[in-house]
Amino acid sequence: MKSAIFSVGTEILFGQITNTNTVYLSQQLNRMGIDVLYHETVGDNPGRVKEVLSRLLSEVDLVITTGGLGPTQDDLTKEMAAEVMGVELKIDEESLEKIRLFFEKTGREMTENNIKQANLPAKDGFILPNNAGTAPGCVFEKDGKIVVCLPGPPREMTRMFEESVIPYLQTLTHEVIYSDMVRVFGIGESQLEYMLQDLITGQTDPTIATYAKEGECSVRVTSKRNTLEEAREAVEAMAEKVTAIVGDYIFSYHDEDLKDVVAKKLMERGLTISCAESCTGGLFASTLIGVEGISSVFERGIVTYSNRAKMEELGVKEETLARYGAVSEETAREMTAGLKKKTGSRVCISVTGIAGPDGGTAEKPVGLVYICVDFDGKTECKEFRVRTVNRNWIRHYSVLLMMDMVNRIIG
Repeated sequence: MKSAIFSVGTEILFGQITNTNTVYLSQQLNRMGIDVLYHETVGDNPGRVKEVLSRLLSEVDLVITTGGLGPTQDDLTKEMAAEVMGVELKIDEESLEKIRLFFEKTGREMTENNIKQANLPAKDGFILPNNAGTAPGCVFEKDGKIVVCLPGPPREMTRMFEESVIPYLQTLTHEVIYSDMVRVFGIGESQLEYMLQDLITGQTDPTIATYAKEGECSVRVTSKRNTLEEAREAVEAMAEKVTAIVGDYIFSYHDEDLKDVVAKKLMERGLTISCAESCTGGLFASTLIGVEGISSVFERGIVTYSNRAKMEELGVKEETLARYGAVSEETAREMTAGLKKKTGSRVCISVTGIAGPDGGTAEKPVGLVYICVDFDGKTECKEFRVRTVNRNWIRHYSVLLMMDMVNRIIG
């Protein structure tokens, strides 16, 4: 079954609200094996609503609309859908009574314009009760086409969809779609796609697609089969082929963030961790602390931004700073060694670099970063030349590099 998601609301086009409904509905429809071909958004204009809905119905079997079911004059989604589908609307007394009771319970006056919310399909469709608000939804069915009208507020929309629409749609489709997102770090999207080119070319099912996101990349593996088990097995088989090619860069097979992967390993194995940060200014600690339960292993984070702080807090030698500079492998190693001595944590990591926009030289440009990590006496120190997008990007990417080093060294 082919579908489209149609959002109605001028506030979406103005950027006044984030359209989370489309993301949610796409995820749900894909899980049921329903292909989503289009996302469309228009303002509260009846002519454009009719025009877009007519076009979508000429190409897909199912259109799910959100928004435009309220009591005001510009809430006309349901009315335009009825016109396009050629379905009569009339006041449903049961729905009207529920609206009246809703206002009574909340101690509010029901105005005359709320009555239009009970104007629903007389035939060629059915009503979707709203157990979280006043506006009922509805389904139009005619000539092999289906339009499902849902309210715009996410709380109302999700509840209506889960209680009424999912059971209905499950009677219409007999296939399921299963996807997993393989997450990678340390390789660009163009190189990733090039390495996977033989798998991508001529693919049918399962399919793979590459994506880039804030310094990371992902490979989405998707299969549509008759059963969830068959689809999952097909995805896992393709993931094994992807692993054979880019396995060195993979940190998750189930769309997990790198920080969550690292935190999970630390907590499961009881590995305490401490960090000493210069150029990232506590961002590594803040990122890791954002994971629930990390307090069981996170020992401390120290921001040693100045040379004085590096010497006093971590025991970095003055002669090391004078000879090699604050941004150097030698300083990074001494920062980690001092952190290890001070905390006794099994994993100790330090970072020092030039985040810019000033402070760089020809020898030590902006984006130069040194990271040193020690795990039970095994020490690794690496130099990185981070792409100089801006100061915040260098700090953010440095944290990803730190997470990656921890992930690799603890195995």
